[in-house]
Amino acid sequence: MSVGLVIVSHSEKIAVGVVELAAQMAPDVVIVAAGGTDDGDGVRIGTSFERVRAGIEEAMGDDGVVVLTDLGSAVMTAETVLEFLEPEVRAAVRLAEAAIVEGAVAAAVQSQGGAPLEEVLRAAEGAVVSLSPQELQPFVSGAATGHGEGGAPGGTASPAGSQVSGSFTLPNRMGLHARPAAVLAAALLELDAEVTLNGVDATSVMLLMSLGLGQGERASVEASGPDAQRALDVVRESVESGFGEPS
Repeated sequence: MSVGLVIVSHSEKIAVGVVELAAQMAPDVVIVAAGGTDDGDGVRIGTSFERVRAGIEEAMGDDGVVVLTDLGSAVMTAETVLEFLEPEVRAAVRLAEAAIVEGAVAAAVQSQGGAPLEEVLRAAEGAVVSLSPQELQPFVSGAATGHGEGGAPGGTASPAGSQVSGSFTLPNRMGLHARPAAVLAAALLELDAEVTLNGVDATSVMLLMSLGLGQGERASVEASGPDAQRALDVVRESVESGFGEPS
């Protein structure tokens, strides 16, 4: 099982679109759209108590649910629903203070990796809204744009084997866009290693996307911990395969 997500928007179409996007990153996570009003015509703007309640019920599993909302009254609707839940159900639901799109993608990737409820919530609330590396200082290092000098191609390891590094050129036409960023982040989440790619946390799909790395640019990786070498291998294999995309 995994933590479920409920997307609450004033627009039914926005909720459905966010679910569609997040589901591309996390195919095994239950993500439910709870947008629009009760009439379901897809035109009227508003939120529905019953839709949110039903969404939580549908998304609920053994690991709990994170609810993401767009505007203020959507938060109020979700809070009202939570007040009417049975105590044992309410204890397994978290209402995220997060940007609905970025938060949903980050939470979905974290949930796909098997993270518990509180970690999925933190991923949603910590998702980066801006995709400009310059605006992310000091969270992104000066090498984050991928134009500086990277590590040695192919990778190197310290004598103790606990720290490794490598630098790889992106061959695929679209570079490190949303899908490969999500796949890479999810794979690294499963390893016991701390990994950075061009200075950012490589287990964060939003930070990877913020780099804006395109075809021909360098991905410089540093990893430490018990699974450091495996983490470097995962990045190398992913990049060299072009993330399964055309070059």
